[in-house]
Amino acid sequence: MSIQSRTPDDLEKMIGNPAAPGKTPEPRQYDMRIARDGTWFHQGGPIKRMALVKLFATVLRRDQAGDFWLVTPVERGRIEVEDAPFVAVELHTQGEGKARMLRLRTNLDQWVSVGSDHPIRVAEDPDTGEPAPYVLVRDNLEALISRAVFYELAELAQTQPGGAMLGVWSAGAFFALGPAE
Repeated sequence: MSIQSRTPDDLEKMIGNPAAPGKTPEPRQYDMRIARDGTWFHQGGPIKRMALVKLFATVLRRDQAGDFWLVTPVERGRIEVEDAPFVAVELHTQGEGKARMLRLRTNLDQWVSVGSDHPIRVAEDPDTGEPAPYVLVRDNLEALISRAVFYELAELAQTQPGGAMLGVWSAGAFFALGPAE
């Protein structure tokens, strides 16, 4: 029976709770990947059922070496992730200045409140040299901030105290987006 034909209830029963530390099942390599745009693939084809993708996301883990795993009580399998497993696709703002609260919605409809527990970081894309912004979603798992949302953040940007960086405030913390020029 293919993964596409199983119901979310069947899969939830199979997945259960992720394996407890110290009781990790023998690792396997799954034929699954997450594309840079957030699309999940199984055996080369996209997983079209959003409920199934959301279910897999609940057991997604990233280890200290940067590898991504789907972890259940009975098995653990490595999957390929092209960039980040999630994409921030919508921005909601409330308030202004240091009192502003930024909330980002991922492609899996999870809302993340930007702050010290969910910081924004901006790296450089090694292929293009362009900014590659991310927000921490949970447990070492990030969402790539979409270009449209990054432009919205840039519109809200202020100069950092000291003037060296442009960034945004959220939950009383400043998150640098790039150098002030």
